Amino acid sequence: QVQLVESGGGLVQPGGSLRLSCIASSVISSAFRWYRQAPGKQRELVAGIGYDGNTAYVDSVKGRFTISRDNNINAVFLQMRRLKPEDTAVYYCYVFEGRDYWGQGTQVTVSS
Repeated sequence: QVQLVESGGGLVQPGGSLRLSCIASSVISSAFRWYRQAPGKQRELVAGIGYDGNTAYVDSVKGRFTISRDNNINAVFLQMRRLKPEDTAVYYCYVFEGRDYWGQGTQVTVSS
């Protein structure tokens, strides 16, 4: 069993920044991923990072979001810059370690 606990969401004005964190309860040897789900929309993959640090992003966040991980503390981070209203969503941390594991989600609201 793996528990994922996210933090760092909140309300921010357009153009602002937020940093999301996700701490796992055990060693994660696979990729960490961040997903998001906006109201009325399907959950979408935002960014992923392999154990070796290789990263990938959805086109809409390239150049604005940075995913990183610290394997010493079983954590993944999502630095979000130049936030837009369309980034408003619940953000979820995800790993596959024999099965799917999801965090509880953290709300990000971008609004003036």
